[in-house]
Amino acid sequence: MNYTDPLYTAGMTEHQRAWFYAEYDQARRDEVVGVLLALFLGTFGLHHFYLRRNGLGVLYLLFSWTGIPAILGFVEAFLMPGRVRTYNAMQATHISSQIRLSGAFPLQTATILCPSCGSSLAVGAGFCPRCGVAAAHPIV
Repeated sequence: MNYTDPLYTAGMTEHQRAWFYAEYDQARRDEVVGVLLALFLGTFGLHHFYLRRNGLGVLYLLFSWTGIPAILGFVEAFLMPGRVRTYNAMQATHISSQIRLSGAFPLQTATILCPSCGSSLAVGAGFCPRCGVAAAHPIV
């Protein structure tokens, strides 16, 4: 169930990740559907409505009687996978930022303890500032 880059869910708790994936699963678009809409219904601009680009969709609808949107729809079928990926990345970024800003769940912070003296270390520290022993970093 790993839909996105871990960059969007880095530092989130399990509850936040579950919330993110539930929201992202509803918001994401499929590349194949976008390509098929552009190929077969590109004359009417349905591939633009699919990516919530309503202005272009209405423009295609208005000029659908000319045949120009049919040609453009065929050309845009080759561009749709990249556009869908960009749309999905924008949705993932938006959902991730909204979850982080909501503060419903605290962000996950890694606490590393010194193996010798037991004092807490900063994330990424190589040595304990108190006793000088090398820090043991957990495997993530």
